[in-house]
Amino acid sequence: MRRILMAAILASAASAFASDWQVDASHSTIGFSVKHMMVTNVHGAFGKVTGSVKLDDKDITKSVVEATIDASSIDTRDEKRDGHLKSPDFFDVAKFASVTFKSTKIEKAGKDKLKIHGDLTIHGVTKPVVLATEMGEKEYKDPFMGAMHRGAVATATMNRKDFGLTWNKPLEAAGGLMVGDDVAIELNIELVKAPEGAAKGS
Repeated sequence: MRRILMAAILASAASAFASDWQVDASHSTIGFSVKHMMVTNVHGAFGKVTGSVKLDDKDITKSVVEATIDASSIDTRDEKRDGHLKSPDFFDVAKFASVTFKSTKIEKAGKDKLKIHGDLTIHGVTKPVVLATEMGEKEYKDPFMGAMHRGAVATATMNRKDFGLTWNKPLEAAGGLMVGDDVAIELNIELVKAPEGAAKGS
């Protein structure tokens, strides 16, 4: 009984240092770029994302990050290309509606810099990735709503074939392939602090 009580006290003390944050989707960008026809990088983004960060204010390495992206919200500024990306040749959004990320470990990598290890699931395939992340140290108060905000920028490079996105076309004249394998990811995330007690009340 004494051990159970002590564990409860320790858990309560630990939670006192944690704060809950939500992704502010209207002020966040989930961007990517990939080589096209061996000559240039085509950029795109996902317009719909939800996510949360349980931030341990005492030890940031104990924080937890989760995010879900609506795969059908992909936008490369070309309707025909976007339709192809949503098809079974690529994301197959009718079958795999979401892209998800769940952190598994967080490491410090310098002042305000982190390495966020996690499981990324795309097209029904889950692989480990590492996000090189720079997180704003300061919180800023929204002058309109009064909520606290902070930001983070994260980058990573992944091979799309690892997630079963293998479609391609050979370039007969010059050699090579139409679509590159490596995809560069850049996340510009704005977080808004959840009201006190929001997590318990949900």
